[in-house]
Amino acid sequence: MAASLRTAVVIPVPEAAPVVDPWRERTCNDKPSIGIPAHVTLVFPFVPAGAVDPAAREALAAIVGAVPRFAFVLHETRRFRETLYLAPEPPAPFVRLTEAIVRRFPAHPPYEGAFDEVVPHVTVAHGGTALLDEADASVRGLLPLDAVAREALVLEEVEPDWGHWHVRARLPLGASDLP
Repeated sequence: MAASLRTAVVIPVPEAAPVVDPWRERTCNDKPSIGIPAHVTLVFPFVPAGAVDPAAREALAAIVGAVPRFAFVLHETRRFRETLYLAPEPPAPFVRLTEAIVRRFPAHPPYEGAFDEVVPHVTVAHGGTALLDEADASVRGLLPLDAVAREALVLEEVEPDWGHWHVRARLPLGASDLP
């Protein structure tokens, strides 16, 4: 049976790409070379690729557009068990966006509901302790990184099993005083 193509809703973080992309390329499934930019995930997996219809895009655009662009800082590394990540400060705008999307699309909680808490993060690397220690040492001196959330992306898998992804929709955040 063929794998179902997936989608994701993310906030791209191009400011982090020079720091995290070499490690993501080396250690992650969701790497730059398959079309996935440095990002904070809002919802993955989202609806199946074929279900991102105009109504779903309009609903997402309304949710995202209701939130003004916002600045955040990536100033420290943290870890999940086998993942090194950069923690955005403040995390609350990302959490609120995720919660708003899930209220509108309750059948699609982040990570299929595997976690009780939304923890916004920009992934640096996946692997064992030694690899994560090495990645941590290499990125820590490049922090802090100032960033601005300007848009959300709907990413769509076009080849199964992490083969290739593309941007299906760009959804601008609302107006603010930020550039």
